[in-house]
Amino acid sequence: MSRFQEALRAANNLRLLAAVGRSGGELSSIADLIDNFLGSPQLAASVERLRALPEGAALLAEHYPPLQPDIDRLRQLPPGTLGRRYADLILSLGYDPAFFRPRDTGSDDRWLTQRIATTHDIHHVVAGFGTEAAGENGVLAITAAQIGFPGYVLLTSAAQLAAFRFQPERYPKLSAAQAHGHAIARQAQCLAAVKWEEGWEKPVRQWRQELGINDPADAEPYGLDSQLGPLP
Repeated sequence: MSRFQEALRAANNLRLLAAVGRSGGELSSIADLIDNFLGSPQLAASVERLRALPEGAALLAEHYPPLQPDIDRLRQLPPGTLGRRYADLILSLGYDPAFFRPRDTGSDDRWLTQRIATTHDIHHVVAGFGTEAAGENGVLAITAAQIGFPGYVLLTSAAQLAAFRFQPERYPKLSAAQAHGHAIARQAQCLAAVKWEEGWEKPVRQWRQELGINDPADAEPYGLDSQLGPLP
């Protein structure tokens, strides 16, 4: 890719970041920013980091289907299971269960982009981060650290700079959440390489034990307990 093309991509990233800020983190604006990295060397490097993991290589080889959750079915699972907690989160946010942006997943970078986008809210559940700004940055930091997913690297970096410069009162909470996410990223297995769909019935606590998430964020000021209540 030419330097000119990369310069154009960088300029577009700035424009898209501004759009994310103006929209207050509206999903389509974030999706536009993430999609701007398709075909980039940064996303190619992220794909290779996932491929370096045996479970990630297997997912890439089969282009494991993007998540298509049946929220009504998941809502019937026992409290405390991954599927029930995920469904409760989606319904509490008022999301349409089919809110994911459709993408062609024929190439590895497009597959990874869609997989990350569709499983992101599962990461909130297993790591225990809420969905307000600090919690969002905490959970984004996990994927940014574990595989260098470029859209999330840019979003978390920009959030730190914006809070530090323009809203310093928000900076301590946001930086604490990001640090918590980085700590989980170092301790836990790669969340981007997990087949969540094969364990909806498994309790969240069991998932955490198996993945090595020993310090989830649920009870923190940026945690998920304030939205959904504590896990049973």
